[in-house]
Amino acid sequence: MCIVFVCTTYYSNKKVFPMTEPTTIYNRPAELLQNLIRFDTTNPPGNETACITYIQELCHSLGIDTQLYCKDNNRPNLIARIKGNGSASPLLLYGHVDVVSTANQDWTHPPFSADIADGMIWGRGTLDMKGGVAMMTAAFLKAKAENVDLPGDVILCILSDEEAGGDYGAKFLVEEHPDLFEGVKYAIGEFGGFPMYIGGKKFFAIQTSEKSICWTKVIFRGPAGHGSMPRRSPVNATYKLAKALEALNTYRLPVHITPAAEHMINAIADGLGGDTGNTLRQMLNPDHTDAVIDELGDLGRRFDAMLHNTASPNIVRGGDKINVIPGQVEIEIDVRTVPGFKPEDALQEIRDLVGEWGEVELVRHSAGSGYLDMGMFDTMAEILLEGQDDAHVFPFLVSGGTDGRFFSELNIQTYGYLPMDLPEDFDFLLTVHAANERIPVEAMTFGTDKIFTVLHRFHD
Repeated sequence: MCIVFVCTTYYSNKKVFPMTEPTTIYNRPAELLQNLIRFDTTNPPGNETACITYIQELCHSLGIDTQLYCKDNNRPNLIARIKGNGSASPLLLYGHVDVVSTANQDWTHPPFSADIADGMIWGRGTLDMKGGVAMMTAAFLKAKAENVDLPGDVILCILSDEEAGGDYGAKFLVEEHPDLFEGVKYAIGEFGGFPMYIGGKKFFAIQTSEKSICWTKVIFRGPAGHGSMPRRSPVNATYKLAKALEALNTYRLPVHITPAAEHMINAIADGLGGDTGNTLRQMLNPDHTDAVIDELGDLGRRFDAMLHNTASPNIVRGGDKINVIPGQVEIEIDVRTVPGFKPEDALQEIRDLVGEWGEVELVRHSAGSGYLDMGMFDTMAEILLEGQDDAHVFPFLVSGGTDGRFFSELNIQTYGYLPMDLPEDFDFLLTVHAANERIPVEAMTFGTDKIFTVLHRFHD
């Protein structure tokens, strides 16, 4: 465990946050989010210490004990706990405060200013995921301030390093300090709670599972030579690279229907009903999956990655002089696998597609949240739908990765549950990590209220 000395005043971009009396900021979650955004926690390098110790001092102001755990003193993780009455197992609330880079992005408002304009809070991390951290923290502090009779203990866990793999955050805590989460069955984290509008109807997604990371390298070899005498030949490394890229761009990997995808598609089809719902269900027939995806256009593309392992060639390396034909080039591919797949299964699919041209190697594997327990899903869905006329909820299989994959190793079921009531013209998935990331001010109150209600009602 690291030791971090906590002061009573924190500075971020020249803004001061004094802690001289018990906080009431839990009643102003939008303001809390603004304070968090103003800490530049771009990862790398992260520099999460000031942001996390600010949250720590909010807890201390209400008499909540905290601990900091870290693999590196500049990358702490906060644990705070409120006691419950013991009628339910502890509930874990966790989120990360590191954010992705804003480099080479054109922002309307400075990304760490947390400006409010057009009813929105603008800034890096509003959606991923300082907005969610602010909701959780506000609900947690409010439960303490109002002395809520909680069914079980509530653990607040604020993490570093999610955006770069979790080595200093969730992965470290799960591997080195699993005792912190003893008895926990359910957790609230990212990536869900936002609405999608499908077929003119409103659907809230609650994440229940996610795909695995299976990053892969393919090496292509051929004869080197002088650039003035090119060989227009299939033996060239660059020719092989071009053929592999063409194949990866042209062909899907095989269809795989998993229970997680089946639950999700059936729930959406039930909500849609009619011909559209029936057509959607046809995606669950592997003989028709790809044809239906193509037929449904933009709607179908939402489900493509959830029904296949995917391969995105994102890094190309080769050659170091313009007048030398390289003898070796390579690509690194972001491969994501559906729940239940092992790395060797994914590598074989890549070999089947491009193996005649290159050598396929595994770079990194991180299993997704394979553990699945729907025991709290109905309660959380019910809370989310209160006050939402004619809306629906579905269990969401996420194509990306979250810290949930680490907690699933402890048999903790994460529900991606950061409720946001967003307008139909606001595309959450296209706004995350993009320039002008933002969130409606009212969404912060909505989400905090929903999470606070969960703290009253959670159960085993």
